[in-house]
Amino acid sequence: MKLVFFAALLGLSLGQHDPLTKHNRTSIVHLFEWRWADIAAECERYLAPNGYGGVQISPPNEHIILSEPWRPWWQRYQPIGYSLCSRSGSQAELQDMITRCNNVGVNIYVDAIINHMCGAGGGEGTHSSCGSYFNAGKKEFPTVPYSSWDFNDGKCKTGSGNIENYDDIYQVRDCRLVSLLDLALEKDYVRSKTANYMNTLIDMGVAGFRVDACKHMWPGDMKAVFDRLHNLNTKWFANGSKPFIFQEVIDLGGEAIQSSEYFFLGRVTEFKYGAKLGTVLRRWHGEKLSYLRNWGEGWGFMPNDKAVVFVDNHDNQRGHGAGGAAILTFWDARLYKMAMGLMLAHPYGVTRVMSSFRWDRHFVDGKDQNDWMGPPSFPDGSTKPVPINPDTTCGDGWVCEHRWRQIRNMVIFRNVVNGQPFSNWWDNQSNQIAFGRGNRGFVVINNDDWNMDVTLNTGLSPGTYCDVISGDKDGSRCTGRQIQVGGGGRAHFHISNMAEDPFMAIHAESKL
Repeated sequence: MKLVFFAALLGLSLGQHDPLTKHNRTSIVHLFEWRWADIAAECERYLAPNGYGGVQISPPNEHIILSEPWRPWWQRYQPIGYSLCSRSGSQAELQDMITRCNNVGVNIYVDAIINHMCGAGGGEGTHSSCGSYFNAGKKEFPTVPYSSWDFNDGKCKTGSGNIENYDDIYQVRDCRLVSLLDLALEKDYVRSKTANYMNTLIDMGVAGFRVDACKHMWPGDMKAVFDRLHNLNTKWFANGSKPFIFQEVIDLGGEAIQSSEYFFLGRVTEFKYGAKLGTVLRRWHGEKLSYLRNWGEGWGFMPNDKAVVFVDNHDNQRGHGAGGAAILTFWDARLYKMAMGLMLAHPYGVTRVMSSFRWDRHFVDGKDQNDWMGPPSFPDGSTKPVPINPDTTCGDGWVCEHRWRQIRNMVIFRNVVNGQPFSNWWDNQSNQIAFGRGNRGFVVINNDDWNMDVTLNTGLSPGTYCDVISGDKDGSRCTGRQIQVGGGGRAHFHISNMAEDPFMAIHAESKL
């Protein structure tokens, strides 16, 4: 009897760690600030055909509308209630998107804000995305409803009511994060309201949640919410499937709260990954690619089965969060593509691809004064659609890194090599490396200031392969470079240090 009980507990835990992606798809893309109508179309026309497993969407709940600064991206992270009308669209449009994406095998993961409501200075009136009344000063949110009884102010022991010391775990979890009204998640009423919100989305067909600001919530309170969550909708998921949970916990080491405290609840975002990878590819502090032989847990990262990894996210690409100037983004396209190629080739973690929008950067004393800017918008503040150019890139300020050939083809590479071991490592003791994934794929990177000219054991069967970085396999030809793999799996690679993309990748399905 005890065995059955522990097996059930283990099943609950493992369920929340499994992204449940279909058709051997392995990567998630964050379509940051996209409208629901555009995500639905993107699932059908691009994500499913190119092997993406799921989409992280921006928070779908009712949020504050701010006029100063004009409609910033972070207003989505200031809830007014749990009604499903946001700057991305209506509840009907959200449901249509979830249905259409699920129908082509692409999962939807919701960015869930359950730690707080809007800022204490958020005002009073109907400045919400649903047009609802609220009064932040009096802590009145009638659409939930929440009142002053439902917040942590009485527990916070700082003079300002905000977190003042990150070494004090009580402040971090009981006080306001940058003045955001901190919900009392220890209360059964608040737990039920947040769980009801998440269950509404589960019943609509979402596959799971990226949970925001988890370091600012007690793990026991989060467990009490997650224990109330429904199983996933059986129209698209196996009976008894649990929602995938991945938690935002910024932990670069040295703080009082550690990401490991949240492992039992689901996967956790590994912020050290992008910070370290950026440092290595920028060659700062004497770091070299050759040091990546034991990349992953060998670098002090969390266990592989607990990690969600990314090169950048919507916060740290703007200099917020973790990693500082080391973080690589679309602004550093050449290094960024190499970083993405390495991440998607390497077996560590569940991989998340960023898809961004541009903003007008303006630096004063090293600080971007425009990092608040929201997505491409019309004069009335409504979000613009994402136009697709004839060359398949995006226009009108949308970056769409997930559509860059090099990144898309490495997403496919990761699917092809899924389950294969890390193998056939080679390095030149500097910034040229190569490694394989069993007998299914091989990647070669040159980040040195000189050309690379080597013959390596790829582990692949003999034949002609298309390099999926410089081009595609198109029927019986390659649109980019070809690689001949001979007997014993050996192949010759020449990569100029001046190349636009100084890396190459071949895999079993890029063979002619």
